[in-house]
Amino acid sequence: MAELTTPIVFVVDDDQHLREALGNLFASVGMRVELFGSTAELLARPAKISAESCLVLDIRLPGVSGLDFQNQLAKLGNNIPIIFMTGHGDVPMSVRAMKAGALDFLTKPFRDQDMLDAVANALALDRSRRESDGARSALMTRYESLTAREREVIALVTSGLMNKQIAGKLGVSEITVKIHRGHLMEKMGVRTLAELVKAYEALRPVLDKSGKT
Repeated sequence: MAELTTPIVFVVDDDQHLREALGNLFASVGMRVELFGSTAELLARPAKISAESCLVLDIRLPGVSGLDFQNQLAKLGNNIPIIFMTGHGDVPMSVRAMKAGALDFLTKPFRDQDMLDAVANALALDRSRRESDGARSALMTRYESLTAREREVIALVTSGLMNKQIAGKLGVSEITVKIHRGHLMEKMGVRTLAELVKAYEALRPVLDKSGKT
């Protein structure tokens, strides 16, 4: 079970000696590591990853380049942090990669400590993202337990309307709004209006995308 939660680093480089050197480096500080000679090999791996992870990727690879692979991952909705390894002549390409969302790039040859520092930052970022995604998923489960009327009320409450105004908009009594408001706050696991607004705003990107608002 401990292995499932141990941070994992994926390394993709067609240079076998460099791959193995990086594998030994990451293993020496207690990280799991998986080595691949091409992006195709990585894609063939089972997709589910339960632990925080990052990708150390050579920008020049046979077949699909590191930059093209970064674009593929983005289209798949995979936002694993990426650290690019580059040659001196690849710096302009690396700048493009950074603009497209890469976390860092190291020019070969690089110091072991620079690579370890970059990976530590990437894993910390992925851990933070996973925690945020987990909290949002829990909130979404709570939101989906609301009735259709409660969803109408939460949207109006968090927009700043008073109970009386909400009652007028929905054509119901003010006491009915208060009842719905009490129920939805209990279901959302919040005690104050400020907490409710914060929770609803955290869900807005998901709700807007799915059309559930």
